[in-house]
Amino acid sequence: MTPPTVAVVGGGISGLVAAYRLRRSLGAAARIVVLERSSRLGGKLRTVPFAGDPVDVGAEAFIARRPEVLALAEELGLSDHIVHPSGARPLLYAGARLHPLPTGTLMGIPASAQSVEGLVDDETLARIAAEPTVPLEWNRSSDVSVAELVRSRFGEQVVRRSVDPLLGGVYSGLSDTAGVRATVPTLAAALDAGATSLSDAVSRALPPPSDAPVFGTLREGYGVLLEALVREADAEFLYGTAASGLKRDGDRWSIEPLGEVDGVILAVPAPDAARLLADSVRSAAQCAAQIPLASSVVVALAFPHDTGLPQNSGILVATGEELSAKAFTLSSRKWPHLAERPVALARASFGRFGDDALVDASEAELIALARADLATVTGVDTEPVAAIVQRWHGGLPQYREHHGEIVAALEAEIAGIDGLEVAGAMLHGVGVPACVASGTAAAARLAARMEG
Repeated sequence: MTPPTVAVVGGGISGLVAAYRLRRSLGAAARIVVLERSSRLGGKLRTVPFAGDPVDVGAEAFIARRPEVLALAEELGLSDHIVHPSGARPLLYAGARLHPLPTGTLMGIPASAQSVEGLVDDETLARIAAEPTVPLEWNRSSDVSVAELVRSRFGEQVVRRSVDPLLGGVYSGLSDTAGVRATVPTLAAALDAGATSLSDAVSRALPPPSDAPVFGTLREGYGVLLEALVREADAEFLYGTAASGLKRDGDRWSIEPLGEVDGVILAVPAPDAARLLADSVRSAAQCAAQIPLASSVVVALAFPHDTGLPQNSGILVATGEELSAKAFTLSSRKWPHLAERPVALARASFGRFGDDALVDASEAELIALARADLATVTGVDTEPVAAIVQRWHGGLPQYREHHGEIVAALEAEIAGIDGLEVAGAMLHGVGVPACVASGTAAAARLAARMEG
């Protein structure tokens, strides 16, 4: 039997995991080709030399309570490279001053007035306290934006000062464009199960207390993970290659520039998936086209080691503040392994869905804005010894209302077609663990069909 040929379109983490899993399933003789339209692999994971050491300028952590990254690291012999945060607490900048990040909240949605005391005004606190007595209308068969739900129960200040900063940090968006079911699924489940108020639903949905670290990362950056996946996948990598012309060709597929292949995994952003599917699976393409993207920018700054950054892990910024940045990561305070370096590291993030004008600002302007905003919120106006700008055009898909229904329809269309799979952040989660799970599942489905 002729060894199979599989095309993996997209060399981000989802595509690399898919290629690695395919190699393990299909064996050494299979031809696995990864088509990557840019000049590098990794997608929104990128580790670069900065101030003498490697630094991540894309995603910089993963949820450690999910098993996928930890299990993958163990498979690849990287378990000793996993590190966890220091335990320093984040801050929230709202009302032109710093506050402790509220506890007892779910994605910033409070379980009680006490959770946001000091962050919102007395009128809002009274409204939260009285919320359990107000009848709740919740449609188990529909979806609403997080902003609509929280505003209707707790008011605008909770939306802008507590919820937006948390959601913005995850999705580069606002709660106005985040569907409850896709972005806070445990909350939706509690409401579906009969929670009598939003406060009750949050209380039910909050995870049990745990001493386990919430986040993890790799000591030398995600580049170590990417290198291991590339090595173990043992695939052909075509850089600067945009796939096109995807179509069914008998019992095989055809895709340019490869020609005929036995299977295809699309691990690309939603607009690219829509373009590739337009001729062969139009209904699936129409689903993918409904998932928009947000763009953002990361500005990494290195300061002299003795610079007096706050002893906190980071600072989230409420909506409506007179700042350009939406968040800061105080990297040397958050990660003990970075604190050992001869410089103090911080990152500023800019750009939200619908408000990405700064993404294409000049590097000088972005660095100046990062420095000015950091000085405003922390008082630190020290001249950095190094700075780097990383733009993420179309970096994150937006999980709007009914996102789950759109994805279910997309996957249902693909499920009926042999030799074609989809994977990536547009489906079931934007974090690295979710992307690892997505790439793994797509490879498993494709390999099972090809072998069966």
